Amino acid sequence: MFQEFKKFAIKGNVMDMAVGIIIGAAFGLIVKSLVADVIMPPIGLLLGGVDFGEMFVVLKDGAKAAGPYATLAAAKEAGAVSINIGVFINTLINFLIVAFAIFIVVKWINSLKKKEEEAPSEPPKPSNEEMLLGEIRDLLKAK
Repeated sequence: MFQEFKKFAIKGNVMDMAVGIIIGAAFGLIVKSLVADVIMPPIGLLLGGVDFGEMFVVLKDGAKAAGPYATLAAAKEAGAVSINIGVFINTLINFLIVAFAIFIVVKWINSLKKKEEEAPSEPPKPSNEEMLLGEIRDLLKAK
């Protein structure tokens, strides 16, 4: 059983998948930072200084402290029940960027496959038997 698992784990597809997952996770962190630290601050500034990460609606005050809460962290610390609109917007933008990047990569890979399929393949070399038969034919024609 161990040998079978070893063969499975070392196969190229499994290793490629593992590398893809690791790179994908790192890419997700980069996109998250891009959205939270680069894209959303200017959008918030254009909309009157709104911090999307701090946009939330309190449904029920917390047991530890009553609202209003200045930040989402304060609301969570007080145990308030809230709808975190800003976090959802950031996550939605993260998803759209990652989905678009994956779309571009898949489109690029498909175009490479298409070019490879369109390239004319070299005809196979004749076998030894065919070569000998050809030589015999040529000798018979010469006589």
